[in-house]
Amino acid sequence: MTAKSVQDVTALGQAARKASRKLARLSTEDKNRVLLNLAGLLRSDQAGVLSANEEDYQEAKAEGLDESLLDRLLLTGERLNGTADEVQRVAELPDPVGEVIETTTLPNGLIASRRRVPLGVVGSIYESRPNVTVDIFGLCLKSGNACILRGGKETIRSNTALVSLLRKALTEAGVTTDAVQFLDNPDRSLVDAMLKMNEYIDLLVPRGGASLVKFVAENATMPAVTGGIGVCHTYVDRAADLKMAVEIVHNAKVRRPSICNALDTVLVHAEIAADGLPLIAKKLTDAGVELHCDNRALSILGPDAPDAALPAGEDDWGKEFLSLTAAVKVVDSLDDALEHIETYGSGHSEAIITDDDSAANRFLDEVDAAVVYVNASTQFTDGGQFGLGAEVGISTQKFHARGPMGLKELTSYKWIIVGKGHVRP
Repeated sequence: MTAKSVQDVTALGQAARKASRKLARLSTEDKNRVLLNLAGLLRSDQAGVLSANEEDYQEAKAEGLDESLLDRLLLTGERLNGTADEVQRVAELPDPVGEVIETTTLPNGLIASRRRVPLGVVGSIYESRPNVTVDIFGLCLKSGNACILRGGKETIRSNTALVSLLRKALTEAGVTTDAVQFLDNPDRSLVDAMLKMNEYIDLLVPRGGASLVKFVAENATMPAVTGGIGVCHTYVDRAADLKMAVEIVHNAKVRRPSICNALDTVLVHAEIAADGLPLIAKKLTDAGVELHCDNRALSILGPDAPDAALPAGEDDWGKEFLSLTAAVKVVDSLDDALEHIETYGSGHSEAIITDDDSAANRFLDEVDAAVVYVNASTQFTDGGQFGLGAEVGISTQKFHARGPMGLKELTSYKWIIVGKGHVRP
C-alpha cells in the first residue's frame, strides 16, 4: 500500500502490530531462513537496486546534496555485498528471544526469572543511508519485531527497491510480508502522523543529522532513541607512541569521514606536540584533510605548516564535520583534555593514545561516552565490528540502550514466576 494519508499510515501501524504477534512466535529456523534468503538476494539481484540508487544519487547531486550525505547515499556492488555479509552474520547470531536472563528461588519457594521478549514494533526515520533499510529489518526480524521504515526522499527509489527484496525474502520463507512496513511517501505530514502512533510503535529510532534527531525527540509520543550525533575526539597523550598515534588519527579521520564516529578533533599533549604534531598534520593534510588549528598548534607547525592548516574558530570545537576537516588543539595535561571533551563532546566515541596505564584508566573511568577507546581508532564504533551483526543505530543516551544497538537492545523482558500453589498471606 502506498501511504497517501494519515489513515494510510495508521493502517501500516495496525498491520505491523498484527504481524508483530506472529513474529514473536516465529521459530529461529524461520527467522534465519528469511535472513539467508535476503543475503542471497542482495548478492544476486543487485541490478535493480543499483539502478534505482543511481537515479537517487544523480538527482541528489544535481540538487546540491552535501558530499558527506552523497557518500552515505551511494550504493555499490561492494557495499551491497558487505550488507549481505552483515545480514548473514545476524542469522548466525544466537536468537535473543526466550533467553532467560537470570533465575532466582525466593525464600518462599517461588521461582522468579526474567525472559527476553520482543519489543513489538520498531519504527525508524532515517536519512541518506539506504543500507539502514536492510540493517533495521534484519535485526528486527531476528529479535521478533515488526518494523515501520521511513527513509529520506533522497533515497526513495533505493529504499523501494530494497524493500522489494525484503518482502521477496519473507515470501520465499513463508513469513508474512507485513513484518516490514514502508512509508514510501515523502510528505512531511505523514512523518508527523507516524510520531503520534504510540498505540502501534513501541520504539522509534531516528538515524540522521542533529535536526532530525532533535525533531523526533521533541515530537515522538513513544520512547525514542536519541543519539548518533558524533563529535569524536582523539587525545594524544604525552606517553603516546607517536608512530601509532599518526596511524590511528589518520584512520579515525580519513577512512570514512562522513560517518558519525569519524574523528572531529585531535587533542595533543604539549610535551610531545613539537615532535608529534608535524607528523600528524602531514599525514592528515597529505590525505586532503583541512586542519583548523588553535594558536599553539599553528605556532608549533611554524612557517613549514601545510597550506591546509588554518586558524580555528570557536565554532570548530564541538563540531561534527562529517568531511575531510578536523580541529586541532594543544593541551597542557590529561586534565585539560578531559575538560575539553566534557565541554564539547557529544557522548559518542572518544579515544586516548598512550602507553601510560594510569592515564588510560583515568580516561576510561572519567570520559562519559557510549564508547571509549585506548590505542584504537573511533571508526570501530559499529554494530558489525562489535559482534552484533549490524545495528539499528548508535545511542548516546543511557536508557534503555547505549552505543551500537543490536539484537538484545531490541528486546525487553518479562518476569516469569512459577509456584506450587503459592498464595500471599
